[in-house]
Amino acid sequence: MGASEAAGRPRGAGVPAPGASPAGTGGTARPGPADPAALAGLLDAQDYLADDGAATACFLALRMGRPLFLEGDAGVGKTELAKALAAVLGSPLIRLQCYEGIDASQALYDWDHPRQLLHLRAAQAAAPEAGAPGGRIAADELEAGLYDRRYLLARPLLQALEAAVDPARPAVLLIDEIDRADDEFEAFLLEFLSDFAITVPELGTVRAQVPPLTVLTSNRTREVHDALKRRCLYHWMPHPSFEREVAIIRRRRPEAPEHLVRAVAAAAQRLRDPEPTGFDLLKPPGVAETIDWTAALAALGAPALTPDAAARTLGAVLKHRDDHEAVRARLDALLDGRPGRGAAEAPR
Repeated sequence: MGASEAAGRPRGAGVPAPGASPAGTGGTARPGPADPAALAGLLDAQDYLADDGAATACFLALRMGRPLFLEGDAGVGKTELAKALAAVLGSPLIRLQCYEGIDASQALYDWDHPRQLLHLRAAQAAAPEAGAPGGRIAADELEAGLYDRRYLLARPLLQALEAAVDPARPAVLLIDEIDRADDEFEAFLLEFLSDFAITVPELGTVRAQVPPLTVLTSNRTREVHDALKRRCLYHWMPHPSFEREVAIIRRRRPEAPEHLVRAVAAAAQRLRDPEPTGFDLLKPPGVAETIDWTAALAALGAPALTPDAAARTLGAVLKHRDDHEAVRARLDALLDGRPGRGAAEAPR
């Protein structure tokens, strides 16, 4: 993998996908929204309420041609932001879900071995034996045919290199939950993000005509290496403030009554804030869980967020048994009082 070409420049070596070579992470200005406010408006039209910080980070990633590293707790809207960006650009979203043990073959490409085997058997049946006159040529042609481009299975990274030809509509490559991958995979990504090129030894180097808009997300289950972050623009996504969370829920669950939306948002704020209610949860709810909680209450026809309604629907907002027990024991503290202080506003 990388910008270096295979020895001997085999068939297809150095050919972009499908045209000229790209700028690396140093960046080339791309056409797009005029400013962060314009981009925020376009995201709003996709039902994603981005604050100024998130809109600015996305705008700069687009304008500078740099990868964007989004870090924050689970459920604050990192993945949804990448999806909304793809919708705004009218571009394909190509998602690479990271997990422990992921390797280059699952991220880059693989060969379609069953089809190669069928090709081999068909060619052997039709071609002369390798030892017969002309057999050596037939054997060489057979080997070359096994590694034809039609037998190459493009995985997400290769798909992203080949997906776009219009600079105004780069493909959006989402490398989701990079913190779940191993150190070795991070090192592999460093080269990819530097060159936006992949070398297939049997075919040569594939370069993107239009580098993808690359969004990496991390839930911070472990620290991602600084070398990878340095390749990217960085943005921390906190939980939303109370009023922004109300706006998000209202947008996503318009069927829910206003008083219920505000009660759910207030309760979610208190669940995240250990003071003054004293909740110190293993997994505080994100905005995704808040939206689900509102939907669950609305589905049950709950007229308000009462202790009984909250107890019946905690499974929509809390995902750990210990958290369930802690909150069930103190539902009155959860439902009483003013909304929590909240964090700086965040998008969703």
